[in-house]
Amino acid sequence: MSPDELERMLRDGVLRDRELPPLAAVAADAGLLDVAYATLDSPLGALLVAVTPRGLVRLAYLDAGEREDDVLADLAARVSPRVLAAPGPVDDARRQLDDYFERRRTSFELPIDWRLVHGFGRRVLRATARIPYGGTSSYKQIAAQAGSPRGHRAAGNALGANPIPIVVPCHRVLHAGGGLGGYGGGLERKLVLLEVEGSLSA
Repeated sequence: MSPDELERMLRDGVLRDRELPPLAAVAADAGLLDVAYATLDSPLGALLVAVTPRGLVRLAYLDAGEREDDVLADLAARVSPRVLAAPGPVDDARRQLDDYFERRRTSFELPIDWRLVHGFGRRVLRATARIPYGGTSSYKQIAAQAGSPRGHRAAGNALGANPIPIVVPCHRVLHAGGGLGGYGGGLERKLVLLEVEGSLSA
């Protein structure tokens, strides 16, 4: 239903005795929904998942210091102001995350919208996305794969700013000696993810 059709039906009283269509559906039909998001519970706490027509653009740990309003404001500024709570477009990502945490899924089949990362940071995250389930890599190895063998510190910064954790598995990057290194969601979450994947003994 287009906005014009909705306006006409409201004006003519057609919708008086009918339920209004969901705003998200109207916006999507009219091409006005650029970023759809939903929040969901997970073993790691509340997550905000946002998608665009290109793919998954943001996954935020709301219990790790990121505020929902701040995440949405950042998406509005950097992607599009047309951001709307709309669970439908997020359902596939939600199902795949649920399967992952239940150990029924070892890889994500979700298109990624990379527009929040650029240059070396994007190369780092693309290299990180290729680390297989149950495997790990080092900051030095990821930096080399991203084209800068000496850029392990910059690689660490890019991983710490990863806008799509879990799906782009920055938790699989460790220090060369096996130390955990850092993690934007906190080391406790990094440990849980590695244990889910069998990379560490529980």
